Formats: sequence, C-alpha cells, structure tokens
Amino acid sequence: MAQRLDYDLVIAGGGMIGMSLAIALDPLGLKVAVVEAVARTEQQQPSFDERSTALSRSTQRTFEAIGLWPQIVAASTPIRSIHVSEKGRFGFSHIDAAEQRVEALGYVVINRVLGSVLQDALSRQDRVDLHCPARISSLEQADESVIATLESSAGSKRLRCRLLVAADGAGSTVREMLGISASKVDYEQVAVIGNVLPEKDPDHRAFERFTHEGPLALLPIADNRAAFVWILPPGRAKSVLQLDDRSFTNALQDAFGQRLGAFSRVGQRAAYPLALTRANGLHSGRGVLVGNAAHGLHPVAAQGFNLGMRDIAALCDCLLDARRENFDPGAMEILEAYAAWRRDDQRKLVRFTDGLVRLFGDERRSLRLLRNIGMLGFDLVPGVRSLFARHTMGLAGRLPRLSRGVPLK
Repeated sequence: MAQRLDYDLVIAGGGMIGMSLAIALDPLGLKVAVVEAVARTEQQQPSFDERSTALSRSTQRTFEAIGLWPQIVAASTPIRSIHVSEKGRFGFSHIDAAEQRVEALGYVVINRVLGSVLQDALSRQDRVDLHCPARISSLEQADESVIATLESSAGSKRLRCRLLVAADGAGSTVREMLGISASKVDYEQVAVIGNVLPEKDPDHRAFERFTHEGPLALLPIADNRAAFVWILPPGRAKSVLQLDDRSFTNALQDAFGQRLGAFSRVGQRAAYPLALTRANGLHSGRGVLVGNAAHGLHPVAAQGFNLGMRDIAALCDCLLDARRENFDPGAMEILEAYAAWRRDDQRKLVRFTDGLVRLFGDERRSLRLLRNIGMLGFDLVPGVRSLFARHTMGLAGRLPRLSRGVPLK
C-alpha cells in the first residue's frame, strides 16, 4: 500500500525556480515537499549544467532578501553596460549602469554554481523534504486538499497537501494534470550555447547582436570569457554544431564582428529548440503555476528566469498577506490574487520578447529602416532608455516584497 504524507505545499519541480520558492517560503513556517524527476548528478539536469543565467536587479534583491546573495555574487560577473546592434546597420543602443545609478544592470552566473548554492540552502531547511529522483504520476483534487502520487525506484507515495505548485518547466506535466491548457508557438529556431575566449576583455559588457539568421548574445563571465547564446534556424544550427572548434569560432566571429577582437578557445557547445509557451490560466483547484510552467519565453532578452523569480515573490506575498492561524495556503482568494497580480507582468514580457523576435526577423526594407531609426531614437529620446532599463532590471510595475529586497516576516 502506498505511503501517505501530509504537507502544506508540494512543489513539482526542483530546478532553480522550485528550489528558490522552497527556500523563500521558510519564514512562513510551512511544511513543504519538493519533487524533482531528474537526479542531481545527471547531465540533463538543467539547474546544474554549464549554461549561464542573467540575473536581473529584482532577482538580485530577492536573493538578498532570502540571504543567499553573498554566495551567488561571489561567483557571478556583473553587467555594467549593454550594447544592442544589428549586423550591417548603422543604428545601435547602449544602456549603462552608472547612468541608471546602480552598481550593475544584472549579473551572470553559471547554472551549475547557482544550482549548488540553492541545493546547499535547501538541504538546511528543516521544514522541506526533497523527493529526487521522483515524479508525480497522478493528482486527486478535493475541496480541502490535493493528493499527488509519486513514483520512484523505491515505490510510490501519496503526498497530501493544501497547495500544489507546478514549477516543472515549459512542458509541465503537472499543468496538464491540473487541466490547464497551454498554447505553443514554435519559433523554428535553435539556441546554440557555449562560451568563448575573446581577444579583448568584455569588461562587464553584454552584447545583443541581431543578424539575418537570428540574435546573438554575448554575456561576460569569469576569466575574461564570454558566454554566447546564438539563435539560428534548425538546419544552420545543426551544421555549425558539426564544425570543428576553429571553423565554429570563425562562424561565430563572422556573426558577431570584431568588437571584442578575435575569438579563440571555444568551449563545449549544446543546442536547445525554442518555442513560446503560454498557459491559458495560472491556477486550477488547489494548483498554481510559476516559472516556465506558466510562460516559456524566447531567450532574446534573457528574462525567463527573472520573470519566474517575480512569480515566486508574488506568490510568497499573497501567502504572507493571508497568513493567520490555521490559514489555508490553497484558498481560492489567494490564488486569484496571485493570478491577477502576475497576469500583466507576464503578458508584457511575452509581448516584448516575442515582438523583438518578429521585428528583427523581418527583412522588409521598411522594417529595417524602422529598426535603425528606433535604435538611434532609443539613445536620443529622453526617458526612453531609463524606462527600458527598468523593465530589463525587473523594476517596473508593482513589485512584491522579495523583488524589492524586503525579507518576509
């Protein structure tokens, strides 16, 4: 007979978003279970691979509020300026941290490092149980609880909780079990990622370069290297991945240009297909969506993880505001408040990232001219750059406590 355990919350997904949520919830005194299907030691575990994540200002503040920023910043590289350009065009844009009166616009951290910091913090949480590797195979919804059945090599368990949080990614199976549908738009693009050593020190500069094949982003990381995210059509991505290191570096150099001098010593490459995923609702019964389970974005603006961090900050706020003796974390009014709060931010980021992809993917002459004028105007029109920077740093709109650096009490 399956074992049965009781929790206040069960978080489906033990990646960076799921772990961050479990840690952030600690001041609320809730008993939490985290369920993760992929073992920490496996190469396909995205929270512990060599990809890089750009952390926005609001995400930095969240990690400050939950006490993890000193460990994270010690292994991170600050972004002090962002340069945006289009290959073969005269327009370009520039955002500077000093102009925005901040020490950095964001920070770049290797997923493996961030994942390890979160894992260590999670292991110190007395009220959190980690079930890994294990997967949720079915759900039973009731008026006052939801029961998740877990399957693992040790057998099955039935976890009864008052709130189930789906943080299991864009292809969320728990979202489907909750009966929440999602729309998916295939961009017919592939992200080729890795890191390279440029001749010139990136000097804390990030670059977004739009080409006729797709955008190319370079982010500063440790040891004067640069992490790249090169967006290409599937056939082109397949061909460049088959190139030897020298030929690949030459192709990357041709796409980016000479702004950082000659590239050398390219690291291991990997590729990921890209799609826009949007859930058609953020909660159902006693289940709620956060992170990529709610919105899977194109990486063109490096905002997916940061948007997910604002999801968990808002959920924590809604739970804190409703907290009282014997309060119900899965109450409908809490989930409706969360959904109402997050809907606008999520829609804005979806429109922004999707709009960038489509604008710079259109080669009509009229739109090429519009892009050039737009990037020049971005630097010349008063207030436009600062407004854009606030959105990039995740500081626009109504911010939860954690996103403002305020600890939960």
